[in-house]
Amino acid sequence: SPQGRSKKSRKHQRFMARRAVLEQKGLLSPRGCLGSQTPEAGLEAHTTLTEADGTTASHCDKVPDAKGIVSSSLSPSASPDSIARHHSVLLSQGSGSSQRVRTASLVPRPGKYVAIDCEMVGTGPQGKLSELARCSVVNYEGDVIYDKYVQPELPIVDYRTRWSGITKQHMKKAIPFKAAQAEILKILKDKIVVGHAIHNDFQALKYFHPKDRTRDTSQSCVLKKRLGVSLRANVSLKNLASHLLHKKIQIGCKGHSSVEDAQTAMELYRLVEVQWEKELAQSLPPRAPSPVTDPAADSSQYLDDQYWPKDLMASSL
Repeated sequence: SPQGRSKKSRKHQRFMARRAVLEQKGLLSPRGCLGSQTPEAGLEAHTTLTEADGTTASHCDKVPDAKGIVSSSLSPSASPDSIARHHSVLLSQGSGSSQRVRTASLVPRPGKYVAIDCEMVGTGPQGKLSELARCSVVNYEGDVIYDKYVQPELPIVDYRTRWSGITKQHMKKAIPFKAAQAEILKILKDKIVVGHAIHNDFQALKYFHPKDRTRDTSQSCVLKKRLGVSLRANVSLKNLASHLLHKKIQIGCKGHSSVEDAQTAMELYRLVEVQWEKELAQSLPPRAPSPVTDPAADSSQYLDDQYWPKDLMASSL
């Protein structure tokens, strides 16, 4: 009826007026989609329109939040330091969503990090050969996940107690080297391993860890810059801890503690983690592009005799 059309027309006019106000306030894009406004604001505006006049506006899918993409690869228990590092690496790689997701998958989680320190004793002629006598491994938070004394394969000539802290008494509860090696390498598998002069620890374990998964605080340019020394300088763990962490380690005459040294190495790493990982990501060589197959390429040439295995050619004769 004319009266019904009139009511509908007035209802539509109210809808259009309300829509114009929302567009003017920036809560609704001109086409009725969420557009550039936040998902929450757009959805609120959409709901208001529906409730006010019973007319449903054109449906638009929710715009994915970029922060949601970034955070999807982070562990719920990730520390603030790790989250900061994570976002720093993503920002350094560009703003494309596909690139952010690809970069995020390359960023290891805190659970992938461990720090290691080993204490050695002297074996062989005049005790000049260094062999493993204790190994300690801590996680990203510095909690001890492994700490055992190890019986060297050769007889001990020099306990080096002043530096190693190892005594004859400790060897009574030591486990064989092969058993310790198997346990430790199982922990280090697929991990990012932090340590100070870590090549000495790997040598004692008779093991080689991938370079891209190794973080050596004695070779860190970021730590040396913060300390204000030459990049070629050899800086001890004790000095790094004293000046950068304001922490005293390796004091007294009872030798070093491998647990304390491993925890200190991890603290130093976390101190400059954001910048270290950012510089490392930028120094990585670019990946080779994936080969693209040309659909227009003529594959009939591969039917020629020269591409067939010789044994098949011989059997067909």
